[in-house]
This record gives sequence, C-alpha cells and structure tokens, in this order.
Amino acid sequence: MKKAFLLASILFISVISTACINNFAVQELNNKAKEFMDKGDYVSAIERLKSSVDLDGSVFETQYNLAVAYTKAEDYANAIATYNTAIKLNPDFADTYYSLAVCEENLAKDIISGYVKVNDDGTIEKVEQINSQDETISENSEKTLSENDKKMLTNLLNDAISDYGLYLDKVGTIDNRTYIENKIKELQMLIAEYTHKAE
Repeated sequence: MKKAFLLASILFISVISTACINNFAVQELNNKAKEFMDKGDYVSAIERLKSSVDLDGSVFETQYNLAVAYTKAEDYANAIATYNTAIKLNPDFADTYYSLAVCEENLAKDIISGYVKVNDDGTIEKVEQINSQDETISENSEKTLSENDKKMLTNLLNDAISDYGLYLDKVGTIDNRTYIENKIKELQMLIAEYTHKAE
C-alpha cells in the first residue's frame, strides 16, 4: 500500500519574530535544526527543535518545524501530536492541516500493513518485520487487525478526511483540489472496507 506524500515541499518556517525572552536561543536552535534537516539528519533536528520547544512552547514556527521533522523521520504518531499543538497556536495556517492529514493517512496505512500496532493503552509501537526466504512481508499481505488497531484506524482515517477537508476550505482555489478530493474518497472507501471486515 502506497503512503501519501506531501504535494508541495514541506515547509520549514523561520522564527521571524516572537515576544519571548529566549527569542535568540529559539531562533538559533531552529536554524541549527534546519541545517540538520537539509542533511537528512532528522534525529538531530528533532532534538534541537525539542530543546527550542522547552525554551518556549508557544512559538508556532517551532512546533510546526518539529512536526515536519517527525514527518520526515516517519514518526507519524509524534508528528500528529505536534501538528495538533501547532494548530492550537495558529489555526489559520492551511498547510498544517494538509501535513496532518498526510501523517494520519500514513499511520493508518502502517496499521493496515502491519508495520505498527496499537497497544491497549493506545500507544503506537513499531512491529519487527521478519524478512527471510520463507517469510517476506509484502505490501499486499494482509494482517489481522486487533480491536485496538481497528479503532485507531477508523479514528485516523476519519481525522484525515476531516483535515483534508479543512485544508481545502482554508486554501480556497488550488491546482491540486481534484487530487485531494479523490484522496478523501479513497479514505472513505478504506473506512467502509475495514468497517465491513469488522462485522
């Protein structure tokens, strides 16, 4: 199953101006994180951005950049949580909704394909994959979903549909509207498919 990708390049926003005491330190940590992101070192970028959040968690740009770093590292659960924090700080930035929807969709597809599982407490855990001559995990292989998996899957797909819709509402006229409308239909069919399997 193919994962969704961002249509436009993921933004890495500079901290332009904030009213925080630690503005210079926040800016420096964000700049260093951007350098790591440009090199593909997402772990180091995440660490710098988490330090920046520790200094001042009210800076939208830092929260958004941290979510982007988690997205690039394919840590969708943390990306989702951080995009939601960014939305609370700036609910009008449309790209946040699109990026959030992509992460929700990708995490749902990881559950379907068995790359992650949902624990009883609702946390997400990566599943060790066995690749040998006798056992190969393929994108077409289907795993049995637990009740926790099904519940999380339904929530993620519904959230992705909602967030794609919010993105469309906020951006107005865009070239990729048809693509996103088709993406919403695809996710609605996935919900129907997995709801039917659960019965």
